[in-house]
Amino acid sequence: MWAFLRRTTLTQWIIVATILGVVVGYLDNAVWTTVDVGAALKPLSSIFIRMIKSIVVPLIMASLVVGIAGHGDDLKRVGRLALKSFVYFEVVTTVALLVGLVAVNVAKPGVGVVLAGSAEAGQQFASTPTTLSGVLEHTVPTSFFDAAAKNEVLQVVFFTVLFAIALARVPAAKREPLLKFFESLNDVMFKFTDIVMRFAPIGIFAAMAATIGASGIELLLNLGKLVLTLYVALVVFVLVALVPVALLFRIPLRAFWKRAREPWLIAFTTASSEAALPLAMENMEKFGVPRRIVAFVLPTGYSFNLDGSTLYLSVAALFVAQAAGADLTISQQLVIMLTLMLTSKGVAAVPRASLVILSGALATFGLPLEGVAVILGVDAFMDMARTSVNLLGNCLASAAMARWEGEAEFET
Repeated sequence: MWAFLRRTTLTQWIIVATILGVVVGYLDNAVWTTVDVGAALKPLSSIFIRMIKSIVVPLIMASLVVGIAGHGDDLKRVGRLALKSFVYFEVVTTVALLVGLVAVNVAKPGVGVVLAGSAEAGQQFASTPTTLSGVLEHTVPTSFFDAAAKNEVLQVVFFTVLFAIALARVPAAKREPLLKFFESLNDVMFKFTDIVMRFAPIGIFAAMAATIGASGIELLLNLGKLVLTLYVALVVFVLVALVPVALLFRIPLRAFWKRAREPWLIAFTTASSEAALPLAMENMEKFGVPRRIVAFVLPTGYSFNLDGSTLYLSVAALFVAQAAGADLTISQQLVIMLTLMLTSKGVAAVPRASLVILSGALATFGLPLEGVAVILGVDAFMDMARTSVNLLGNCLASAAMARWEGEAEFET
């Protein structure tokens, strides 16, 4: 029996916890009318959410410092390629955010959901006027420690980026001790996240029971609509962004897909970028991308060019805002998108990284984090899709950079 329990994966436990939460929530809503089981279970969900919030600041800081300062020498050595790559990454991920923004506003999967947390937070944010000058001023912290204590993610990112750039400009002998510290902190936070995620099935069970107890079984329709919205949005993104990029850079689509197909399938079935990366690098070289470009663009892309994850974040964040009853203006939605774009850099290697980034963005705007635990119930299905699009986007980025550098000799 113990061996069977140990062989059961986290994803399987989450699926089991989701089903049990649905059953208990339904009984609480339709049968046990004299007992509020959801309210009794809510502390378990709150504990899980608090643990997630505790991860956000140290994880983002460590990942960004390692991602920027750790590539300091590389960026100086391959400056032109790095500049072109980062311009490409930002343009494509911005398109991904906008596609997700349009999709979630059209489908409105969060409308009708009643979260176990209070809707007052969402309504308060919706009623707060948003201006560009206000956002820019708020982005700059007066104290890093104050920003970290309040989970002000934009301020943490601003400080960390400047800190990492300054660290990259320090002589190597003085930079290495601090860089090793942040690399160690990064590794520790990976393990910390893994420990927290082991509590996820309990937190998800409680969140699903409480939310369905409040919303009714109709919540399942909303979650199915959320998954469908993401899949449709990812297909649209491939058609309106990745295919035009391939045509613009004269990349032979059939030959490219032949080489990208196997790593894409690995990424989809395992929901793991790391599992697909070695084969992706090998196949892109066979496709005709020079090794120096593959070696730089693919690993860097997994920190800065997460097309699928970025699109998912925009859909998930606005799903929670809709569930919280927040009727957001376009400017307020764009502020959330800007926050997601800045905070999603550098944490791709973290298990359930998108969950941490989503939690940080919601905490920044005071939106209820109960939505994160609810989304986790169907996250396994969305993780496969967004990870495979991340892989496809990075393979295409390496081919585009090879053409832009004039070094492409593609198969046909």
